[in-house]
Amino acid sequence: MSSEVAIEIDHISKHYMIYDRPEDRLKQMLLPKLHRMVGVAGKKYYREFAAVENVNLKVMRGETVGIVGGNGSGKSTLLQLVCGTLHPTAGYIKVRGRIAALLELGSGFNPDFTGRENVYMNASILGLSQRETQDRFEQIAEFADIGHFIEQPTKTYSSGMNVRLAFAVATNVDPDILIVDEALSVGDEAFQRKCFARIEQIKERGGTILFVSHSAQTVTQLCDRALLMDRGEGILLGEPKSVIKQYQRLLGLDSDAKNKARAEIKAAGTTDRLAKTESVSRQIEPPTGPVDEAWFDPTLQSSSAVEYGDNSAKISDVHITRTNGTRVNVLTKGIDYDIRYTVDFIEAAGLVAFGTMLKTINGIELGGIGTNLRQEYVEITSSGQSVEVRMRFKCALQAGTYFCNAGVTADTENGLSYLHRLVDAVCFRVVGDVSSDFSGAVDFKIEHELTLFEPKSNPSHAVAS
Repeated sequence: MSSEVAIEIDHISKHYMIYDRPEDRLKQMLLPKLHRMVGVAGKKYYREFAAVENVNLKVMRGETVGIVGGNGSGKSTLLQLVCGTLHPTAGYIKVRGRIAALLELGSGFNPDFTGRENVYMNASILGLSQRETQDRFEQIAEFADIGHFIEQPTKTYSSGMNVRLAFAVATNVDPDILIVDEALSVGDEAFQRKCFARIEQIKERGGTILFVSHSAQTVTQLCDRALLMDRGEGILLGEPKSVIKQYQRLLGLDSDAKNKARAEIKAAGTTDRLAKTESVSRQIEPPTGPVDEAWFDPTLQSSSAVEYGDNSAKISDVHITRTNGTRVNVLTKGIDYDIRYTVDFIEAAGLVAFGTMLKTINGIELGGIGTNLRQEYVEITSSGQSVEVRMRFKCALQAGTYFCNAGVTADTENGLSYLHRLVDAVCFRVVGDVSSDFSGAVDFKIEHELTLFEPKSNPSHAVAS
């Protein structure tokens, strides 16, 4: 990553005028001018809506930054401001380098032009000459992989075909800066993998990437930093794992609790400052049962735990044990362990399920289970009931430090709802030498077989006598 700033966003805002009635728009056009002419104080006939409000961000050359937030939080508007398709109400943006953007499905395409014609038109807008586009056309067409439709008008394309072609053009012009909105989610799995591989190539050659995504996994894996947007404001900037946790926390809260949590996050502003308050937002209980002192490290505590839910249930005493019930937090590969916790119910609930997720220290999800995935539910008929949860797993992890979550949900008329969730509830360590017989974080017990063949001998050619 370079020390050069590729994108500088300084106190940027974008406001819109919202009119309750069509005639108010006409009044706003005419009456304020008449009021000024006669020296009378004017009246506004609109409400002002801040789609983006006072956002600051510097993206360094070679850096990948993800923008996350709920629907209507201002993410896409911010990207359009960076690309110049919208003009800010206040503030300024400086972009240094050739920029390629994929903001909307097929944005920039003329629906009456063929795919080929749109490739040439878009490439010219992005700064390529006709000869350069001609040299790259086969590569673009091969990546888009839409076959003979490349010669058909794009108005006949599906949304998936549009985004294939748009992404192929945007990433084949060697952009200094690539900006991508949540458009890749429409592609099939094979195409999404191609897209992420191309993004990784752009990263490796020092390109700058700014993108919006609702996928926690994508942001955690690809990004150097992340920005959390809410109500048009950038309320948290920093390490992706911490930003994603706070994003998920806000999604799981009701309005009053969300306002309180939002104020805490906004007051911190960065994940470095937030980390000082996260450690006290949820105190992890010390072990109360029998402890295997040889395999329990009292200094190994989660300082990044975050909790949320609708307060109708409470998770407590999350811990890991051997199968005999002895508490541990230092694990050995190949041994069976239990993740255990207790859930106390404050209110009755139907279709209740329980879950856990194991993650790397960077927040990458390795695997987990929710009992709802197995169609196994519990009915809580009255307040005061409790459930003891045990999730057994075989430790198949490489030596290192990991976290696990604990959650309790209920299926309601409005979909799946978290009654309570603890993110990074337990920190644990897997010991042993870093294995030399498998790579990566998880040992999948991959077997191999090698068969050596001798080179085929070339038959002698018959010679006519």
